[in-house]
Amino acid sequence: MHYLPEADSAALITEELAFTAVREALIAAAGTEAEIFPAVLGHGSDPRNRFTVKSAASARHAGVKIGSYWPGNADHGLARHNSVVLLFDQERGRIATVVEAGVANAYRTAAADAVAADVLARPDTTTLTVFGTGHQALYECTALARVRPISSVQVVARTPEHGERFLARLAEHNLPGRLVDAENACRTADVIVTATTATAPLFDAAWVRPGTHVATMGSDAHGKQELPPGLLATARLFCDLPSQSVRIESCSTSPARSPTAP
Repeated sequence: MHYLPEADSAALITEELAFTAVREALIAAAGTEAEIFPAVLGHGSDPRNRFTVKSAASARHAGVKIGSYWPGNADHGLARHNSVVLLFDQERGRIATVVEAGVANAYRTAAADAVAADVLARPDTTTLTVFGTGHQALYECTALARVRPISSVQVVARTPEHGERFLARLAEHNLPGRLVDAENACRTADVIVTATTATAPLFDAAWVRPGTHVATMGSDAHGKQELPPGLLATARLFCDLPSQSVRIESCSTSPARSPTAP
């Protein structure tokens, strides 16, 4: 069995690699080249600590990703999210490879939004608004700046302290940022990204200009919400797998990731 620790996988992953791999995976999943199976949701001994088990298979690979969210990690200077990928030896059914992929998964998540923006966002997009200042938000900004000429990042933060720290991290990547209130940040944005754990809308649908591309990732479990329902009712909605973006009776899955205002 091969084992790739976090330090090694983090050193190998790049935005270009993530973008190419995610684009190929989305195309495969949308067609007949791959199959994605229902996710399993669970929690640790403390119900606040959550994990998901996601699996898929293609002609070349079959495996499982276990993603965890331990909110208390922030108190210890650690990322709240972590991921481990298990790949099967398809001839014998044993685990052939184990990859610790916390950083790689952050690149993957951001790459999915970059692929969507590359297809859907206006070519002249320059102003990015990001809600959230946590672990994932920085990856989103750098990935989107790779596919569009982002010259300004407007940051909507819960506290000025969080916002200032995030601006410093943006500057390390040569991305000019500034703290802006939610309404002005939406009204002047070409792209809006929400990377939060919100359970209520972060902004008013009327604040979003026509033609704005919106990528939302925080609404990944029952009870979580980032977007106002009015935006979903009027925007053009795009999703990789429609079956994962609808609610059927008591079964609820994540909403479409990438609405674009009409």
